[in-house]
Amino acid sequence: MGPCDLESILAKIPEETSPELVTSIRAGEDAGVFMLDEDLALVQTVDFFTPIVDDPYLFGQIAAANALSDLYAMGARPLTAMNIVAFPCSLGLDVLERILLGGQEKVHEAGAVILGGHTIEDEEPKYGLAVTGFVKPSDMTKITGARKGDYLVLTKPVGTGILATALKGEFITEDGMSEAIESMCALNGEAARVFSKHGINACTDVTGFALVGHLYEMVRASGAAAEIWAVEVPLLENALKMANMGMIPEGKKLIEDFVPKAQVQADNIDAAVMDCLYDPQTSGGLLASVPAGDVEDIVRDLRDGPCPRAAVIGTITEEEPGSLTILAARRE
Repeated sequence: MGPCDLESILAKIPEETSPELVTSIRAGEDAGVFMLDEDLALVQTVDFFTPIVDDPYLFGQIAAANALSDLYAMGARPLTAMNIVAFPCSLGLDVLERILLGGQEKVHEAGAVILGGHTIEDEEPKYGLAVTGFVKPSDMTKITGARKGDYLVLTKPVGTGILATALKGEFITEDGMSEAIESMCALNGEAARVFSKHGINACTDVTGFALVGHLYEMVRASGAAAEIWAVEVPLLENALKMANMGMIPEGKKLIEDFVPKAQVQADNIDAAVMDCLYDPQTSGGLLASVPAGDVEDIVRDLRDGPCPRAAVIGTITEEEPGSLTILAARRE
């Protein structure tokens, strides 16, 4: 579902008012947070989708990594998970077995356990997880803290939606998108620990609303504005090539409708690069708003460790709150 339709529906749903609830369904946070006591909070999220690759084991890994990512964006540690499955039994139960084994491996890699789940029979396979974790309130990262002068750090390259569209159209093979598959399978846990070690002001993960859409949510919730430097945004191998061939996900138009204030300030940004910035992602990286004094240390630790392609892609500005400026390159 597109973000505009989602926001329209949520605006009509009465908001929960429990004093222990510290997040809102309308704020754009990646997960729900419920205070158990002053020193411990429960963090919960859910995500599932149709296959993005042909290999069922890899699909299970990617879907699990994607669901776990919401907890990492909040600075939380995963604890338990529940499988969510819709599956056509005519496809073969061995396929479902491989999907579940792939998901289980990622959950175990995250240090969590699968408690069970729920299955239904459906015409098209779908898989994901409902995940529960915990966080100390003092360690929690939210979407609302971006501050003027912060730098924007992205931990993974973008382009998974474009490549998945090309795969479905048989314009590329899974071997041709190996970097993307490796990136989607990679957990964001180590990146989150780097952010926690140094301290950041705001964080979200880049998934279905694309880089532009999730950044828009962050600056809107923070009462800030942002500037993206297109040339600095890391792109997955073959993403630009496939974008130039027209392999653009249908969800791109939904993101463009969602971000009405985004402005392209330079006329020499390649159209295919813009397509990548608006490309809905699966199991993308973390996007953090980082104090200027910490950005060099954070990027160094990310590149030396879990995220060799981590990059500084922009800055938080004092323009109209909720607005984005997309430049070809950093201002001189």
